[in-house]
Amino acid sequence: MTTTLADGERSVSDRLLARAQDIGQAEMARLLARTPRSAQLYERAARTLPFGVVSSFQKMQPYPIYVTHGRGSHVWDQDGTEYLDFHCGFGAMVVGHAHPRIVEAVHEAASRGTHFAVTTESAVAFAEEICRRFRLEMLRFTNSGTEATMDAIRVARAATGRDVVCKIEGSYHGHHDSVMFSIVPNADLMGGRDRPGSAPVSKGMVKDAAKYIQVVPFNDADHLERVLRERGHEIACLIMEPAMMNIGIVVPAPGYLQRVRELCTKFGVVFIFDEIKTGFTIAAGGATEKFGVQPDLVCLAKAISGGLPAAAFGGRADLMRLIESGVSQMGTYNGNPLVSHVGLVTLTEILTPDAYRHFARIGSRLASGCQAAIDRHGIPAHTIDLGAKGCVSYRPTPMRDYRDFLDTRPQLFAASYPWLLNRGIFMTPGDEEQWTLSVQHSDADIDRYLEVFSEFCAAIAA
Repeated sequence: MTTTLADGERSVSDRLLARAQDIGQAEMARLLARTPRSAQLYERAARTLPFGVVSSFQKMQPYPIYVTHGRGSHVWDQDGTEYLDFHCGFGAMVVGHAHPRIVEAVHEAASRGTHFAVTTESAVAFAEEICRRFRLEMLRFTNSGTEATMDAIRVARAATGRDVVCKIEGSYHGHHDSVMFSIVPNADLMGGRDRPGSAPVSKGMVKDAAKYIQVVPFNDADHLERVLRERGHEIACLIMEPAMMNIGIVVPAPGYLQRVRELCTKFGVVFIFDEIKTGFTIAAGGATEKFGVQPDLVCLAKAISGGLPAAAFGGRADLMRLIESGVSQMGTYNGNPLVSHVGLVTLTEILTPDAYRHFARIGSRLASGCQAAIDRHGIPAHTIDLGAKGCVSYRPTPMRDYRDFLDTRPQLFAASYPWLLNRGIFMTPGDEEQWTLSVQHSDADIDRYLEVFSEFCAAIAA
């Protein structure tokens, strides 16, 4: 969507963007000057690791900030600088860092042995607790969100005998070939709103993979219905984040998820929730609980196990039992005993009802405080508050879909990122990400974030 600005609004916007560029350059220079040890480690890492990082999501220009350790709601970088952590491992660390009970649980499990490649009682109990929270009939563990979505799609294809995967424009569901399409696409690759494009976003993919993908916009059930009427007989599944979370946060419009559920049932399409980010963060039972819509399959990862590498997918028993009759799903480390024990402790002892009340209270304080600063200084931005997750998006009004994300002003984020880092607030490095709160964040932590962010808004508006 293209926003048309009146001359007065345009002059204000131009002034803000020019001011943001100046502030961003000054703050980035300051950031680079005070992080020489991160620069040194980058030079070393780049000789062994592509981009100098262990995942391409972590790359930054000219180099990333490397962290040495964390405790509570704080992390420290290679130069010894302490930060309040609102990054929280891209949403995995809702327990905070070095939580005493997590440390104890790791010791408990490790003292009994860290791996057997045999199912343990802790894995069974962990699965039972996840199924209880998300109202799943059966579940299988994996080790990453990518594996979870890959396996869920395989089950859906086996169940339907169809090959095409339907996904939401601009959403990320892992880096396997089935879904590496239309992830923050460039405008020239998007196609029209009526027929979104499906360009691949990685080299090395199967050359004809695009014929097995169908892209649809978020929050547009009418569009989905037209697609299903046209080629529903080819579509195995619709995989979607129930709240989009790789362009900031986009919440579903009232009734949207309910209508999608109805359409998938009508056309025999397996409905998959990708709750890698929403699971265990926006409610005890994730978006499935929050929005009251039950998909056929749910994919989970990130916050599932206290920061250890765990993931899972599960849902209807008739679908999951296909694994017993020919669908391959395996992994040496699936349901690892260390991960399972820590995960069970995380869900039953730390992410309790009190934890979600805590997220709701401090999340509301953070979002409303940021919005007050935005309104006070006339910044074209809005906030979203969703449990332990939230964000500032540099667009005046909330988004409905990916194309609205193109109306955001990345220059304002680019200025805010080093500004916050230089004042002790550790954040995710992209304007498409969000903050994550932990059970160890305090009111004082929220106060400090609001103080720094308010100063940023004042500086931009000056």
